[in-house]
Amino acid sequence: MRPTDPTADPRPVLVTGGAGFIGSNLADRLAADGHRVVVYDAMSRPGVERNLAWLQSRHGDRIEHVQADIRDAARMAAAARDAKVVFHLAAQVAVTTSMVEPALDMTVNLIGTMNLLEALRAKGDGTPLVFASTNKVYGDLADLDFVLAGEAYQPTDGDVRAHGIGESRPLDFHTPYGCSKGAADQYVLDYARSFGVPTCVLRMSCIYGQRQMGTEDQGWVAHFLIRALKGQQITLFGDGCQVRDILDVSNAVEAYLAAWARIDGVAGRAFNLGGGPANAVSLRQLLGFVGRIIDRPADIAYSDWRAGDQRYFVADTRAAERALGLSPKVDWQEGVTRLAQWLADEGGINLPVGRPLAQSA
Repeated sequence: MRPTDPTADPRPVLVTGGAGFIGSNLADRLAADGHRVVVYDAMSRPGVERNLAWLQSRHGDRIEHVQADIRDAARMAAAARDAKVVFHLAAQVAVTTSMVEPALDMTVNLIGTMNLLEALRAKGDGTPLVFASTNKVYGDLADLDFVLAGEAYQPTDGDVRAHGIGESRPLDFHTPYGCSKGAADQYVLDYARSFGVPTCVLRMSCIYGQRQMGTEDQGWVAHFLIRALKGQQITLFGDGCQVRDILDVSNAVEAYLAAWARIDGVAGRAFNLGGGPANAVSLRQLLGFVGRIIDRPADIAYSDWRAGDQRYFVADTRAAERALGLSPKVDWQEGVTRLAQWLADEGGINLPVGRPLAQSA
């Protein structure tokens, strides 16, 4: 097990995409634990400047910001040179963007990751890398049969229904985003096999929580809440019965830290990371709950299915729980209520007259 005590190793932690949603939460936890954190972020996503300012106001000189692109191999290598561990979260994150600009998607997600892997291989000191991958590596799961149960698709396969999609599921890259992230996922794993770089891959389902400024293309839980709190219409692509397992960001942060702490035992492995069957919810079901939070129905419109959209994805998280020793997950209703309150407070959104958010879960 690698030491994660900042007093044992004073070198900084490198978090690529550290001003983003998951990255800023991870950086906050690391800095609160006493680590120096290098936030490597190009600052290209709207809202991340607020996350960086928040980190700096809370932790002062424990946060160092490097504003650079992960496609800049020289800057990437310089940032990694003194790092004791790297958490690689910087990415092009939207399937829709990948369909419009596939070359951009590939260079950011694959070439950027290769730049980092090569920097660590050249460094040669066994610096661990924990990589943020995606459930999109499993494709659209079209070979599975589903039935519509109320407002949610359910698999007819009893094992999948009970436990979710496991890591033994064959990889099947769909859309340029799935290809770029999937290829990066495989390179990260192979650098452990071929070059002895201690890497671990976390294939994430839908992560939500504080500091998530969701859009229609990415971060759908926060996006739904933001639109609903503002009284704006929400577009569902498809029929809205798609099911996802959603995971509070605090649980995701714990998994990343556990992967680092246990890297000697999990190097070269990939784990599915999500809310699991207990936190599986369809888009319609989540919007029904949002309506109870704001004390009025959400305004919903419908549009065509989008490329690569899975009717059902729930992660089988048993392998991650065993290998990483993870704590129980935050119940999705509790976590979504907390996110609604944070978004209302942070965004200065006027809440409708109704019961307080704290009483809605």
